[in-house]
Amino acid sequence: MSRFRLPPPRRARAALAAALLSAAGGAAAAPAVYEIDPAHTYPSFEADHMGLSVWRGKFERSAGTVTLDREAGTGSVEIRIDVASVDFGLAAMNEEARSERLFDAARYPQATYRGRLAGFRDGAPTRVIGELTLHGATRPVELRIERFKCIPHPLHKRELCGADAYARLRRDEFGIDAGKDFGFDMNVDLRIQVEAVRAP
Repeated sequence: MSRFRLPPPRRARAALAAALLSAAGGAAAAPAVYEIDPAHTYPSFEADHMGLSVWRGKFERSAGTVTLDREAGTGSVEIRIDVASVDFGLAAMNEEARSERLFDAARYPQATYRGRLAGFRDGAPTRVIGELTLHGATRPVELRIERFKCIPHPLHKRELCGADAYARLRRDEFGIDAGKDFGFDMNVDLRIQVEAVRAP
């Protein structure tokens, strides 16, 4: 036996310590998963009305998850939106929005946004590079994150993260072109206020 080899008990202890350190390192590197809080997450949008005014609506029901690894500067987002929950604050407009002339909620009941977090600064993402699936069409949409913060949740005793994200898209690229022939601007400003609680 070489004089540089550890005795069997010491080798076993060293191997066990190395395994524990490796496991601890792997756990520390794993991204955290956060569950979207539907009571504090409301995707909203602003759309032109013949250049005369701006109509504003929001979706009342959404769900999803966020993964985040601040140390590695990586993460992902998935948000699912119940299209029929659209609310303009006017019942007649809500019905119009759900109809086949606009969102066609009966045929396309869910919109989905999936993307990866990017542009990290001091552990916080500044962009989401992803795709929006809406009205049966999927197009690239990049979100700009204006605010991002994580704090201990005062009630759940788990980490709570929140953000405000913005994007501009063209609704006719998703097949929603009602009013285009009458001069409606097809650009729509999308805004997402989101809060998510770290999964236990």
